[in-house]
Amino acid sequence: MPAGVMDAAAKGVRLDRPATILLRRASGAKQLAAASSHLLFRATILATLALVVLFAVHYPSLLSRSFSLSSSSPSSSSSPHRRSSHRSLLGSSTYSGAAWEREVRRSATPRRNGGLSVLVTGAAGFVGAHCSVALHARGDGVVGLDNFNSYYDVSLKRARHRLLLSSHGVVVLDADINDAALLERLFAAVPFTHVLHLAAQAGVRYAMKAPQAYVASNVAGLVGVFEAAARHADPQPAIVWASSSSVYGLNGETPFSEDHRTDRPASLYAATKKAGEAIAHAYNHIYGLSITGLRFFTVYGPWGRPDMAYFSFARAIVSGEPITLFADARRDFTYIDDVVRGCLGALDTAGKSTGSKSGKKSGPAPLRVYNLGNTSPVPVTRMVTILEKLLGKKAHKRVVTMPTNGDVPFTHANVSHAARDFGYRPTTSLEVGLRHFVEWFVKYYKLDDIKGGSSNVLLAAGKTTKRKKSMAMSAAS
Repeated sequence: MPAGVMDAAAKGVRLDRPATILLRRASGAKQLAAASSHLLFRATILATLALVVLFAVHYPSLLSRSFSLSSSSPSSSSSPHRRSSHRSLLGSSTYSGAAWEREVRRSATPRRNGGLSVLVTGAAGFVGAHCSVALHARGDGVVGLDNFNSYYDVSLKRARHRLLLSSHGVVVLDADINDAALLERLFAAVPFTHVLHLAAQAGVRYAMKAPQAYVASNVAGLVGVFEAAARHADPQPAIVWASSSSVYGLNGETPFSEDHRTDRPASLYAATKKAGEAIAHAYNHIYGLSITGLRFFTVYGPWGRPDMAYFSFARAIVSGEPITLFADARRDFTYIDDVVRGCLGALDTAGKSTGSKSGKKSGPAPLRVYNLGNTSPVPVTRMVTILEKLLGKKAHKRVVTMPTNGDVPFTHANVSHAARDFGYRPTTSLEVGLRHFVEWFVKYYKLDDIKGGSSNVLLAAGKTTKRKKSMAMSAAS
């Protein structure tokens, strides 16, 4: 305490003690706040550096503008999905140069008057491969892009790829949608009229094991595609992209309508797709991109995804392994042909983008979202019964209560908006669709005598028969 104050106190001078205490407390509070602010600033810097390091380790392609197939494939220890080491069928370790541009332009050039020129991402995937074949069959130009990750059997993706190239002449680049430099070169080389963006990290339950993969693909990847189309394409293409029926989440109203709320996702996968719809709104508003989102409802059929229930159940029934069913689960199973017609209808009716590379837009551009479903929910147990009949073998069933891990008990699509705007009308029953799937399944995996029980093929993911697969795929099946 200062000497003057001590003297005054000794002489009996009355001091305002409450005010002094308050001043001391205020001074202490300011010091504490300053220290806390300093610590918070340091913590924020450290957290930011940690996130940068995390993404540098997990997703090096996001931080690099250059791209080489031989050097950018992350190892299994640094990525949720191991990238294939397969080199492009174009015979180059990098996608650039005059020969590459000529081949891409050839594939992208329509063969009919008024035809579309479409960049299809996820082209070696289930829906992507079917849409690419259908577009090519009607004379549209198609260039595909796929990173061939190992979320499910890569050999199935390679088989679709070979079919697209050898039977239809469609070029599919072995590359990632997060490679901004490659997307920029693609849009510089080809004036695409449309982008059909189907590349995504699929699966509801897998999001609990590899959440970063969903953010990298479904959020960062979507932004990358929008960025390239908005800033590097001249003219800007119209974009049709795959959202999901999962965005309806815990919605209790049925059938699910585009007018219903979608702010209660039940899984991280659903949340990333809902985030995608919000991102689409922003890019439409700011850059004038024409964007159409398609909410798919449980798509199934030949050349499908092995992680889907109908596919994994068929494998289990053939190999005599038990299957797990969720009690009372119902799904709006939608056959691939119907979904392809919906995708092409959305492409054909997508209005033009109104923006430019300069950032200026001439006016508002279309922003749409549609359900693509079958409008007829079916109990999953009924689906198993149909598979049993088609495969000629009984399933070893184990019925359990549905866990709270992201799955929802039912889905049911209202498709009136798609019917009104581009004539979408699903026509394939589950019985007919599963019959087509089983015919392909038996032929692809060379199961010569399932009903007689002579097939010993192990159909677990990644352990398919080593004999050459049948490559038949019709234009829309």
